Amino acid sequence: MDAFTNWNYPTDVRVGAGRAKEIADLCGEFGIRAPLLVTDPGLADKPMAAELVQRCRDHNLRIAVFSDLTGNPRGMQVRAGIAAFVRGRHDGVIALGGGSSLDAGKAIAVLARQQCDLWDLEDRGDNWRKADAAAIRPVIALPTTAGTGAEVGRAALIIHEQQQRKVILFHPKMTPVCAVLDPELTIGLPPHLTAATGMDALSHNLEAYCAPGFHPIAAGIAVEGIRLIRNNLPAATANGADRAARMHMLAASAMGAAAFQRGLGAMHALAHPLGAIYDAHHGLLNAILMPYVLRANRAKIESRIVALARYLELPPNFDGFLRWILDLRAQLCIPNDLAQLGVAADRAREIGEQAACDPSA
Repeated sequence: MDAFTNWNYPTDVRVGAGRAKEIADLCGEFGIRAPLLVTDPGLADKPMAAELVQRCRDHNLRIAVFSDLTGNPRGMQVRAGIAAFVRGRHDGVIALGGGSSLDAGKAIAVLARQQCDLWDLEDRGDNWRKADAAAIRPVIALPTTAGTGAEVGRAALIIHEQQQRKVILFHPKMTPVCAVLDPELTIGLPPHLTAATGMDALSHNLEAYCAPGFHPIAAGIAVEGIRLIRNNLPAATANGADRAARMHMLAASAMGAAAFQRGLGAMHALAHPLGAIYDAHHGLLNAILMPYVLRANRAKIESRIVALARYLELPPNFDGFLRWILDLRAQLCIPNDLAQLGVAADRAREIGEQAACDPSA
């Protein structure tokens, strides 16, 4: 190889049904005595959040809850979370929820004790060096969806309201100190969200596999992640209580985030401005864009897709793989085009220009 590359792999991951019950012990293990639980409003009043809070209080941990978040977290919400962290004299974050809650929790933990501004850490060049690494507070992440893999990621996607764009905040130490993959936390996730988040995990693994960078470790993880999704996403969507399918999807989600350090592509580059402008679900956007992006890149990725199709026991050609994607989308009731989400064609140039500048491109 002519170019140097840097490889990095995830954090401490605790896997298995019921592992969320270990939360107080985990806080002790990682030196957290006053955690701020960051979650979304839909989970804040649910039994799983209440149980986490009670377990912490039973172990004399001084815990509070911050849940002023939307589906696509915004800068002003992160700032409010930082204020709550400082006001409550917290020393760590427990992030519970989907990618939005996890991203917000990570951003709060990174920025709560910094002198730099939120947007100073945009993933461009060496911006991450503006933060004092020693001031970053620990995060324990508990995903309740199997999609983003944010529990093992070093970045957070936050909407810059004034600029109407999703900004990728990055720091090498943004990765949570511990991720808990407990399928019990995903039981009850509605089918449409199971499908959309599962397709997000597929997009991570698939774009990472197709990316041109040299990272055979990530490529191998992506291939197995795709196999797990092929074998388990339909089952998890059809029967939300299928714990085995839920567990495999959590694994595939984390694998996608571990793999995409190899690179992403046009699905994500387009989904980011679309999500910022239309406040649409990120995973659903990736799912809609997927076959179009595959077809547009066919000349560059066909040989890799053929090899992947063989491993998945699909017809060993590009068209056979694409047919599987289309059939899977239909099975999961994914819309065929962006118009069904209210995306206006007259903004195509604007969205395309933003996508071309996105780090995922």
